[in-house]
Amino acid sequence: MMAPQLQAVTEPVWLGEGPHWDHNEQALYFVSIFDETIHKYVPETGKHTRSKLDGKPTFIIPIEGKKHHFVVGLDRLVVEIQWTGEDQTARLVRTVAEVDQDNPNNRFNDAKADPRGRLFAGTMGHEYEPGKFDLKKGSLYRIDPDGSVHRLESNIDISNGLCWDLQRSAFYFADSFEYTIRRYDYDVETGSIANAKTVFKYSDHGLEGIVDGMTIDTDGNLWVANFDGRQVLKIDPRGGKLLQKIPIPALQVTSVTFGGPDLDQLYVTSASMNRGEEQLPPCGSTFRLDGLEVKGHPNVNVRLQ
Repeated sequence: MMAPQLQAVTEPVWLGEGPHWDHNEQALYFVSIFDETIHKYVPETGKHTRSKLDGKPTFIIPIEGKKHHFVVGLDRLVVEIQWTGEDQTARLVRTVAEVDQDNPNNRFNDAKADPRGRLFAGTMGHEYEPGKFDLKKGSLYRIDPDGSVHRLESNIDISNGLCWDLQRSAFYFADSFEYTIRRYDYDVETGSIANAKTVFKYSDHGLEGIVDGMTIDTDGNLWVANFDGRQVLKIDPRGGKLLQKIPIPALQVTSVTFGGPDLDQLYVTSASMNRGEEQLPPCGSTFRLDGLEVKGHPNVNVRLQ
């Protein structure tokens, strides 16, 4: 097997997160949370555009059947925005949902649409100084197409790494400060999750840093961003095995998603947060990994009535 090829494809941002590959558009969407910007990168042209929002965006996912419309996590809100992908042209359409009213300093973190287009979105406590958080304040929510909000989990530090294995009726999730990956039984008909169990522990493998965003390949293996670890991990969650470690030239690796015409490229977001140590370029860039010899599933758009 040849070594994977790595390339930085965007200029650095402050806190890149939430990559979503739009298969129809052949474009990557992502956010930079502290820059308060949403981003679009088109590999075919190399064009990278952004638009500033009024608040901290934490995810951007297209809405099924509504061209140029997206759901975005904005602080504690899920909002609908319209954006043609040109610089500084995004506009707020409406608020879809508000969560964590009892913890007003919370914000959303990671979110994905499940295989049926329901939005799974997690929150986290306030970061009161770099790397220090209000703990156990976050929750995991499911927001259905009718806009109804369902709390699936609570007492979460930082919600991260959501993905599904439909073949095995599994949902994978990480609470970053547990340094573990959880597996739940997942019911695709109802969107409910149950019977959480730990399937991978960082400490069992001598890993530093935390569990950040993740995705899953068609073999059922997880690809995990190892924040503060300078790498992406390939994990077999069925046996708790660490299969591969791929170095990334950024300390703060934040999330991953498969993309490209054949869904065989892995896009990797990163951050350049100065928490006492300057993070010089290419830290904060979005990278592309080629030659992994695996494929991902198409990202799902959110369904909203």
